[in-house]
Amino acid sequence: MQIEQVVRTRREVLVAGAGAAALAALPWTPSLAASGEVDALIKKVAGDSKISEGRISLDLPGIAENGLVVPLNFSVESPMTADDYVKSVHFFADGNPNPQVADYTFTPLSPKAAAQLRIRLAKTQTITALAIMSSGEVFSTKKEVKVTIGGCGG
Repeated sequence: MQIEQVVRTRREVLVAGAGAAALAALPWTPSLAASGEVDALIKKVAGDSKISEGRISLDLPGIAENGLVVPLNFSVESPMTADDYVKSVHFFADGNPNPQVADYTFTPLSPKAAAQLRIRLAKTQTITALAIMSSGEVFSTKKEVKVTIGGCGG
């Protein structure tokens, strides 16, 4: 068995180190949703329906110390009968790389339109909830969540 020894010159090592340092110094920012992307997604889900405020109760922290695990609890006021029920609930985060955070589908057999989940937020941003009713009505609510880094602003 023959072992080859690779000898690098001092110049090659310095050039490689300088290249690595230059690469590390480049500014890096995650790709975030464009400002109109959430509006386009809402338009796609709601269609031409008039969007009203109300009926959706969002329980989100105003300040999240860890954007990787942000608790979100929601409920939508509805009798959940065959004639009047929540068909779906959609969540959007305007500062995430993928702004469509979660989608829930309900049926008239569901006891209530509510759930608890954990979402991931890239930075301080607004969360929008959209509820589509069986009657075609659409309800929305928004809440801003400030994501801090170690509890020290964000």
